[in-house]
Amino acid sequence: MKKAKIIVSKDFTIGRTNERLFGSFIEHMGSVVYNGIYEPDHAMADKDGFRQDVLDLVKALNLSVIRYPGGNFSSGYNWEDGIGPKELRIPKTDIAWRAIEPNSFGLNEFMKWIGMVGADPIMTVNLGTRGIEEARDMIEYCNFSEGTYWSDLRKSHGIKTPHHIKTWCLGNELDGEWQVARKTADNYGLLACETAKAMKWIDPTIELVAVGSSTRQMPTFPEWDKTVLTHTYDHVEYLSLHNYIGKREADTPTYLAMPMDMEKQIQEVIATCDYVKSKKRSKKTMQLSFDEWNVWRGPDVDYTPWQIGSPYDWVKFHMEDALVFGSAMLTILRHSDRITIACQSLLVNTIPLILTEKGGKAWRNPTYYPFEHVSRYGRGEVLRSLVDSPKYDTSSYTDVPIVDSVTVYNEENEELTVFAINRGEEPIILEMDIRDFTSYTIKEHIVLKHDSLHAVNTSDNPLEVRPRQCQDTLLNDGRATSMLDKYSWNVIRFHIA
Repeated sequence: MKKAKIIVSKDFTIGRTNERLFGSFIEHMGSVVYNGIYEPDHAMADKDGFRQDVLDLVKALNLSVIRYPGGNFSSGYNWEDGIGPKELRIPKTDIAWRAIEPNSFGLNEFMKWIGMVGADPIMTVNLGTRGIEEARDMIEYCNFSEGTYWSDLRKSHGIKTPHHIKTWCLGNELDGEWQVARKTADNYGLLACETAKAMKWIDPTIELVAVGSSTRQMPTFPEWDKTVLTHTYDHVEYLSLHNYIGKREADTPTYLAMPMDMEKQIQEVIATCDYVKSKKRSKKTMQLSFDEWNVWRGPDVDYTPWQIGSPYDWVKFHMEDALVFGSAMLTILRHSDRITIACQSLLVNTIPLILTEKGGKAWRNPTYYPFEHVSRYGRGEVLRSLVDSPKYDTSSYTDVPIVDSVTVYNEENEELTVFAINRGEEPIILEMDIRDFTSYTIKEHIVLKHDSLHAVNTSDNPLEVRPRQCQDTLLNDGRATSMLDKYSWNVIRFHIA
């Protein structure tokens, strides 16, 4: 049987995970909001229209941040349409997703809902069809105390205390042809710079995210990033990057290897940021906001345009997708020294962690579980572990490690967690040298696996793919041995008893 080995030490670290790594994303897209988190006519809805069954599933993820309201939607959105008395709000067309936007769920509804979740907001301003003035007004409405038009208007809407939103995105994917009011890198960079200045003059405590390249496949990547940073470097704290790993026609070994491209993307964006830092002779190191990331496969439900809450990219993810998703999460953890914000995209009903039916049930997609595990056990110091794994080749990739692994040490809780994925079609032995962690014992070994890589969860069978406890790890004198089943996601936890 094949073997893989890991050596970990307290003295060799990558970086401490920022709390904002464990985030998600809510956009006015398909049935994410309407018939997702907000469905006033549902039997499980509260007095504000929030579905409590969905809220319970969201709370269990222990999310740190949630980005809102887009996404492509934000590039054509007037934020003022979603504030004030609901009976006075006017439905409008959303040309980003060719839908009807009723505006019954807006900024203040989101802030109330996210308060119930227990996460912090990341707000996106419209730098597509709008600009400096609207962004300035929005932050005055949200963060200014009182005594001005917009702050007093907020108070008249029943929000006495400012929202104090800390993190703001300066638009979204404005290099893309699909985007409303696409910009060149110079045009966007200049606009983002001046918008950043105006917003920070209102509230100097905020942090800002500049728009990086939409995908690594863009012909302007990474030149767009370099140009944007040349304009904005002194005024923003983060550069965004996005990645959706698509199954499409790929065979399983190739699909499982695709997070390697995500690794290259991160390295290339870091190199671009550091080039601009050097060029500007700056002392500041630009951090990264991976504020859209996920796996993708074709939807299970057809989209009907010009409706309210018609499902868009509503998909039941397979066990296979959960493995790729987990590997993407580990890729982000491996760069916790530079990636300090990350938002899985999207939370509900669009390539989601959580699926719902209108008027019906809510349940977990298989990808829910790796996210929940990393959010629960992946907070701490990411160790620079040595991983020696057998490898395989495909037509597109070479030297793909069969075992993908990250180790996190939480000194406060006296816990050590090894996340490990077996990408192979056979079980593999994982040997772990943890002698640096004396007095540690095995706490648990959680495994997510299924006999079929095509297994899914449904409303009638919501637990077909779910994690289980197993007894496949032994520890003796600082050396642990685990049996990783074929095509499996594993969480191996050690602690001081």
